[in-house]
Amino acid sequence: MVDLIADTRDVRFALFDHAGFEKLFQTSRYKDLDRPTVEAILDEAFKFARTQLAPMNAVADAEGCSFDKATGKVTVPKPYHEAYKLYRENGWLGFVHTPEWGGQGMPYSLGLACNDFFFGGCLAFCLKMLLGTGAAHLVEVFGTEELKAIYLRKMYEGTWSGTMCLTEAGAGSDVGACRTRARKDGDHYLIEGEKIFITFGDHDMTENICHAVLARVEGAPEGTRGLSLFLVPKRRVNADGSVGVPNDVTCSGIEHKMGIHGSPTCTLVFGADGACHGWLLGEEGKGMRAMFQMMNEARISVGLQGAALSNAAYQLALAYARDRKQGKHPATGREVNILEHPDVKLMLLWQKAIAEGTRALLYRAALYFDLAETAEDPKDKERYQGLLELLTPIAKAFSTDRGYEAITLSIQTLGGYGYLREYGVEQLARDTKIASIYEGTNGIQAMDLVARKVPARGGADFNNLVGLESALVS
Repeated sequence: MVDLIADTRDVRFALFDHAGFEKLFQTSRYKDLDRPTVEAILDEAFKFARTQLAPMNAVADAEGCSFDKATGKVTVPKPYHEAYKLYRENGWLGFVHTPEWGGQGMPYSLGLACNDFFFGGCLAFCLKMLLGTGAAHLVEVFGTEELKAIYLRKMYEGTWSGTMCLTEAGAGSDVGACRTRARKDGDHYLIEGEKIFITFGDHDMTENICHAVLARVEGAPEGTRGLSLFLVPKRRVNADGSVGVPNDVTCSGIEHKMGIHGSPTCTLVFGADGACHGWLLGEEGKGMRAMFQMMNEARISVGLQGAALSNAAYQLALAYARDRKQGKHPATGREVNILEHPDVKLMLLWQKAIAEGTRALLYRAALYFDLAETAEDPKDKERYQGLLELLTPIAKAFSTDRGYEAITLSIQTLGGYGYLREYGVEQLARDTKIASIYEGTNGIQAMDLVARKVPARGGADFNNLVGLESALVS
């Protein structure tokens, strides 16, 4: 077991001093919050990550997930079940979501800071929560009142979980090449197709799994404009809200990956027997518009994966360098720890700059989300929303690319021991590598930034960001 080490002072600095979190205390939504309360929440988040999540990280990595071909059942690492129970009981699952449906209603930026600790503790486990609440939020925004009444509370409270189903074999990032079909059948649609790389697409942690599935309705045009979004449960729901019969959604296998071994990455088959029911979220032909809500939320969280794991790796490398004695001081001849060697100092400084810099970037972007949500002046809302949209591809791509590079330097700092599993850093490198690939590869983020985000609204968002940063420097 490798202990989770975190610089809680830097978390507070990034949230309060750099991002300016206390601005939210002046809004009507969060006027009852104060700094002592927020700091107490952060302390509890770190405690939970250190005592409940970090101890199972290496265990889950070694045990991995299993797939029973005969039954189609997926089994997750054993420690997950108790950790998930405690995660729910402590109110972390719906922490930032609507109290009306079982959430805590806390600021998104505070939730991100808590996830900073959680991701560093056991990222593979946390991916389930990230996708589950994201799918629930789609239902909250785009679902009918009937769907909300059936699904939302159970998803936000964690009785049921959720996924995002976009990718198909051979299509990769070209979502418009989707071949999954939907046919209207009374009050629902019949879904037929296959999705791959579905995080926690199947598991044994909840009694139902609610999939957000992109599919093309019969007669709809090709490309992304013809896609619609559907809520497709693994098991149908009875009139009384209880779980009913299987919904013709099956897992045909799980991937064997470089990292995040504790997260089952599934291939799902919908409607093999022609009996998979799905319910429309939003309007026909506007599925990508709806799905972008979940994707953009996920991109900030994926960026945090790069920041959180690089911070965890940096702290392990720093602790090792302070303790490991090797070599002599050139002037005195005394034995020194490796922290005194110039090349080690340089590596640690580079890790610190990336780890703490990406954290600050992500907290700032998350605060713009909260300020946009709480702004009463439409112009302020538009300005903060524009800043968030501009920073999202930067936060996702830069944090994951540089975060992975920083972790490789953490391995280098430990030397040969960094290459060994029991020191924990090599797992962080394996687990974080996927972050530059999923939720839109970083090349796609670059194209999105240059082609869409910078020119948006006549360049107003870019000019606002430049003006804001110039004011901070001056």
